[in-house]
Amino acid sequence: MSHIRIAALSALLPLIFGAAPALAALSPAERQIVTTADAGTESDLALLEKLVAQNSGTRNLEGVRKVNAMVAPEFAALGFETRWVPMDAVGRAGHLIATHKGKRGTTRMLLIGHLDTVFEPGSPFQTARREGTMLHGPGAADDKGGVVVMLAALKAMKAAGTLAGANIEVVLTGDEEAAGEPVSLARADLIAAGKRADVALDFEGLVIVDGQDYGSVARRSAGDYTITASGITAHSSGIFSPEVGDGAVFELARIITAFREELPEPNLTFNIGLVGGGATAALSGDEAQVTATGKTNIIPPVAIAKGDYRALTPEQVERVKARMQAIVARHLPRTDAAIRFKDSYPPMAPTPGNQALLDRLNTINADLGLKAMPALDPLKRGAGDISFVAQYVDGLAGLGPSSSGDHTPEERVDLSSFPRQIKRAALLMTRLSREPAGR
Repeated sequence: MSHIRIAALSALLPLIFGAAPALAALSPAERQIVTTADAGTESDLALLEKLVAQNSGTRNLEGVRKVNAMVAPEFAALGFETRWVPMDAVGRAGHLIATHKGKRGTTRMLLIGHLDTVFEPGSPFQTARREGTMLHGPGAADDKGGVVVMLAALKAMKAAGTLAGANIEVVLTGDEEAAGEPVSLARADLIAAGKRADVALDFEGLVIVDGQDYGSVARRSAGDYTITASGITAHSSGIFSPEVGDGAVFELARIITAFREELPEPNLTFNIGLVGGGATAALSGDEAQVTATGKTNIIPPVAIAKGDYRALTPEQVERVKARMQAIVARHLPRTDAAIRFKDSYPPMAPTPGNQALLDRLNTINADLGLKAMPALDPLKRGAGDISFVAQYVDGLAGLGPSSSGDHTPEERVDLSSFPRQIKRAALLMTRLSREPAGR
């Protein structure tokens, strides 16, 4: 891994973080937050380098624990009580939970991020390098950059004296990229924290489209499905006969075609990612492969397809599942089929409460001299942990830094986005901390 030299960073910091503006609309404490964020710190960038250097692919349990060992002391230094919740029962490392007790009766905030990345130890993408104001490395944005922005915002609040009164609970999961199963157990602590909170703030990445920053008030669900079709096997000369029927592959093809023709509706996407059929067909244990055997003159008795679907509301999820089941149930002659669903992430539906949070953030944008942030089209972002608490608490996603190439070896985090994201988060939390608890 190429080393980011701290001495070189000192010269670059003014370019990355800019100069603090004089903003009359802000209180003295808020102006202090802006000054701290614009100045930047070598320690924040050094921490990001350190986190990225440690592989923490979801299934690298020891690596995730090592990242926790780096992050937990940062929260403790800010006055948070920290605890590690092991997740051995679901085959994952665990979660970091950090709690800061502030003024009684004020807004209870839940901050959400994650320690793991998609890049396991076997991935060739393991090193990082600086490219001007970009850091190219595994998890540099998703979500190690988000964790650093979260910590930097809290540090700016502490420097300005606004952290003391803030009631904050932080949940950093160790398996956001591939949640342990059962999910009900893997996300029990996050859900419990959501039920305690008045507001949930998610520190995954900021989305920028054509130079415009967007706020995320909705995220779609993520679920998988497996279709298994069956038919009568025989010599291919008998295909479509009354005695033999159409075979499993044609039945599967019918279902997939009907999905494409009948299911489309706004905010829904569905995909077929894996298909196999023949004289034999079977999924691997991790369901990432299908093996099949057969000959062209044998009518296949079995065919399998796996896909995913993403929807915006719980009602849409249930409606689409019912329509899929109805399509699967129709059947070609002498065939049968079944569909099995596996729901991973619920949707974060757009709500008036979520929009109100974005409106609050846009007041801050105006006070900072930044453009207002429109609500992001939920088709432009994937599922995330905040969705598990969306039915219990108002939320806003995308408070982390901007980036490109997430989930690929081209992942790059834009360090120049850190100051405005730190300011936005710190000012929003500061203002919320002064308000009475919502429930």
